[in-house]
Amino acid sequence: MSTNLLILLSVVEAVVLIAVLAVALIEINRRLVTISDGLATLASALVTVEAQHLRPLAGLLTAVNERVATLLTLLPGIRDKAQIVVDHAPGQ
Repeated sequence: MSTNLLILLSVVEAVVLIAVLAVALIEINRRLVTISDGLATLASALVTVEAQHLRPLAGLLTAVNERVATLLTLLPGIRDKAQIVVDHAPGQ
């Protein structure tokens, strides 16, 4: 093969490689834009769920947690009284 032919084939190969890489980058860009749009939609939906469903629960959960804390402070006394009943039960 002549030197000119090898140079020409090398240039053609480089041009084809650049073209293929450009097409791949364009496709990657298109897919990333689609993913970005989907994530924006998801973020909007999550904000709506938080505002409509989760924020109203905050006050209720605080009240429930306070009642559970009260019950936890009463459990040792209930345990002691139950033990007294078990100790005085017939057959013990």
